Amino acid sequence: MKTHFEKPADGHRANCPETKSWPLGQAIRLAVLCLAVWAAGPRASAQTPPGLDLQLYAGLTITGAVGTVYSIEYVTDLAQTNTASAWRCLEFLQLPASPYLWADKSAPATDKRFYRAVVFAAPTNLVFIPPGTFRMGSPTNEVDRSDSEGPQTAVTITRGLWMGKYEVTQEEYLAVMGNNPSDYTGDTNRPGLPAIFMSWLDATDYCAALTQRERSAGRIRTNAVYRLPTEAEWEYACRAWTSTRFSFGDDPVYTNLTNYAWHLGWPDPGLHPVGQKLPNPWGLYDMHGNVMEWCQDWWSDRLPGGIVLDPQGPAMGSDRVVRGGDGLYWPDDASGCRSASRRPYGVHWWPHPVGCRVVLAPGQP
Repeated sequence: MKTHFEKPADGHRANCPETKSWPLGQAIRLAVLCLAVWAAGPRASAQTPPGLDLQLYAGLTITGAVGTVYSIEYVTDLAQTNTASAWRCLEFLQLPASPYLWADKSAPATDKRFYRAVVFAAPTNLVFIPPGTFRMGSPTNEVDRSDSEGPQTAVTITRGLWMGKYEVTQEEYLAVMGNNPSDYTGDTNRPGLPAIFMSWLDATDYCAALTQRERSAGRIRTNAVYRLPTEAEWEYACRAWTSTRFSFGDDPVYTNLTNYAWHLGWPDPGLHPVGQKLPNPWGLYDMHGNVMEWCQDWWSDRLPGGIVLDPQGPAMGSDRVVRGGDGLYWPDDASGCRSASRRPYGVHWWPHPVGCRVVLAPGQP
C-alpha cells in the first residue's frame, strides 16, 4: 500500500496522511516511512512526490542521492510523527545505493516501530566516519612501536558516526562551558588554538554540556550524544582505511610528518591553531600532532587481540587512554605521532597538554 501526499510549501517536511495499522501478531512488525525530507539548498524543478509505505518488516526502503548521510529515526506511536522530540535516532547511514533496503536489527520482536530517513545536515566542523573493519595496533616489526600497541586486533566499527574535523578549540570550549582550561591562550591574532590542560572529566563534562545545548536547540535527536571517541574509533578514523605507520604512508625517517603534524621534532614546536596542516584521507586535521586527545576508554597495557566488534576497553581502571601526537611535552616527538601510538593518563591528570575531539553518535535507542 502506498499513499502519496503533496510536498509542503517550505520544501522540507510533509505531514503524514491519516493511516491505520493492523494487528499482525507479535512476530510481525509494521515499518512505516512516513516523512520525506529534502536536503538544504536550491529546490529541484521536479521531484517525485513523497509516499507512505506500509511494510511487513522492520525497516524501510530509502531512495536518494548515493553518498548522502541520513539519520534513521523511529517513533513507536503513529500519532507522534508530528512531534519532533518523539523521534529517536537509530543510526547515521551513508546511502550506498538507491533504492536501498535498510533493516532494523535492534527492533524488539514485540514492538511496533514507525521509521523515517532524514537527510542529516551536520555542522561543518564534523566529518562522517563510515562503518568498517580495520586492524588496530601495530605489527611487531613497525619502527618505533611499543609493546602496548599489540597484539594487533581485527576491529569492526558497526555504525557510522560523526567526528570533529578539528580538535576542540578554546573558543568552542569557552562558548559551551563559560571558562577556558588552557593556560596558554595565545593572542587575538591566533584564533583557533586547541583547548588544552583539560582533565578527562573536563572533556566529558564538555561533551555532556554540548549535547544538552544541541538537544535544546533541536539540532540533534533526544537520544543522540556528543561524547569522546572510543580508542578503537579514534584509531579507525585516524587510519582512514590505511595500514601504514601514518595515514599518509610509513615515512620511516619522518620526512613527510611535518606536512601533517605539529610535533616536538619540528623546528616550530608548541601550540598551533587547528587545521593548518594537511588532513588525513577522511578530512580530519591534526590527528598525528598538535595536542594529545582524550579517548573514552580505560587504559589497558595491551590490546584485546582476536576479532572484536565496537570495543569499549576495560570495564574499570585508574588511567584513561590518550591518542595523537604532541607538540608541547613528550620527548619522543615524532614516534608518538604514529596512528597506533597510545598512552595512559590519569583521569585528573593535570597540567599536561591534553585536549579532545568529539564524536556525535546515537545513544541508547
